Amino acid sequence: MDSEEDLKSEVPSAATRAAVQGAAWTLPEAMTGRASPTNAAVGDKPVFAYIASLPQPQRGIAEAVDSLAAKTLPDLQRCVKWGMAYYGVGDGWCFSCGGFAGHVKLMFINGAALEPAPPTTPVGMGKSTRGVELESEEDLDDTQVAAWMTQVASVPGVGGRKH
Repeated sequence: MDSEEDLKSEVPSAATRAAVQGAAWTLPEAMTGRASPTNAAVGDKPVFAYIASLPQPQRGIAEAVDSLAAKTLPDLQRCVKWGMAYYGVGDGWCFSCGGFAGHVKLMFINGAALEPAPPTTPVGMGKSTRGVELESEEDLDDTQVAAWMTQVASVPGVGGRKH
């Protein structure tokens, strides 16, 4: 796990954020195997860069999800896989957050077992994945999403070791 100083030093500079934001790509309408052209990488820095690359309002929504995850899960680990931000604690990944045209998908691996189960069943993310599609920051129910994050982080994630 990165130290607090490491995390601060990994936050992209304004110039890095501007360069990433200037990248020309459009968000997909639906799941197609990749949410963005962002390369796979483990750590906070690639996730922060991915989030910075999103247009508004998706960027603001993803920032709010990331902030809530950091507050909710003290041992949070991040990576970018399949063009989306993935989050986990311990071994494996628990949930993902990806920008799409008109919304952000927040998907919980093994989400069908959550109480209550999140309402959206995504295509192409596994039979037990459930989540929510957020069109604005106001759509993010901090209390419910934090409860789902806590529940899903208490069971083994998928994908094995992150380091």
